[in-house]
Order: sequence, then C-alpha cells, then structure tokens
Amino acid sequence: MSTARILTLDMKVRQFRRQFQHSIIALILVSVCPLRALAQEGHSHAAKPQPHKLTQAQSSEASALLKIVRESTQRFKDVSVAEAEGYALQFGCVSGESAGAMGLHFINGDLVNKGVLDATQPQIVIYEPTPRGGLRLIGADYLLFKAAWDTKNPAPPQLMGQAFHLFDAPNRFGLPAFYTLHVWAWKDNPNGAFVNWHPDVSCQSFAPSTPQGEL
Repeated sequence: MSTARILTLDMKVRQFRRQFQHSIIALILVSVCPLRALAQEGHSHAAKPQPHKLTQAQSSEASALLKIVRESTQRFKDVSVAEAEGYALQFGCVSGESAGAMGLHFINGDLVNKGVLDATQPQIVIYEPTPRGGLRLIGADYLLFKAAWDTKNPAPPQLMGQAFHLFDAPNRFGLPAFYTLHVWAWKDNPNGAFVNWHPDVSCQSFAPSTPQGEL
C-alpha cells in the first residue's frame, strides 16, 4: 500500500474518532440536562413554604383559652346579666366592607381602664343581632390601650399563645391606639378563632331599638 493511501486512511480514522467523540459528548449532555432540570425543579418545589400547622402544644393552649372564655362568659348569654355587671353597648354593630362583621361590642369601662390582662375577665363581650330581634352571644374581646400597656411591658400583649392585633390611631372607633384579641368562643369562625373579623356574622338585623335578650 502506498504511503499516500496510508495517510489518507489515517486521516479518515482520526476524523471518525472526532465525530464519534462529539456524538458521545452530545448524548451525555442530552441525558444530563433533563436530570439537572428535574433536580432543580424538585429543589424548587421543596423550597416552597408549607402551610403553617399548629404544634400539639399550641393547639392545646388555643383550646384551653376557648374553654376559659366559654366558662367565663356563659352567664352573659342573657345580655341583662352582662349589663348588670357593667357592660354597655358601644359603637353600634361593627361590620366590614368585605370581611364580614365584628358584631355588637358590650364594653366594660372599668375593666378597660384597669388595663389588666386576665383571661377570665374580657373587657368586651360580643353579640350578634338575630332576625327575631334578640341578641346572641358569639364571643369576647380583650382590649388594652397601647400607651398604658407599653409603659409597663416590654412587648405587645399575648394571651395563652395568642398575639394581640394593633389598631393604630386614628381609627374608626375614635379610640387611642389599642391592642385587641377577639375570641370567637360561641360561634365558629372558618378563618380562625382569634381573628378580628367573622365572615358569618351579620349586622343586617341590628336596629338601635333592638330588645335585649337572646331569642
């Protein structure tokens, strides 16, 4: 075989090897890239925040607070008992534009002025007007004026694991800035037992002359 023919064959073999190597590299890249994409996607999904779940201790504490509120306010199902103990209607029936309502707040001025946080003594008891003209007890509300609380305490109030909400001033109630915690102990709230607004509470049946007493 001539030297020229041998050189030609050698060049073809080298060219074939380069093409084969390129094909192998391309195949590896095609195989690895989808796996890398899937790995990144899986990592991305794992990084998404999961819905917050209460621990067993938190759930027990929340249940205990609901139990205390029910036991402490059961006598107020008759609104005349609440009035005899110093609670009086303020602000009419509080409703929101899209978030449901808070209902009728019967406030004990003496308890508000004391500024003491006691689960057995809510500053407010909450009622819902009924279609038949009565009032139905649906919960309680703890109210503490911010300035007085902050003077004596290093942090905003909490009650058995539940953080209070801050209503800054000015506000729709005409009050100084205050902390508040609603406890929907007598009417289940699908948004949670300790949120401000109750989507299933209505002020539709309220009238200033509503007779007092549950029907």
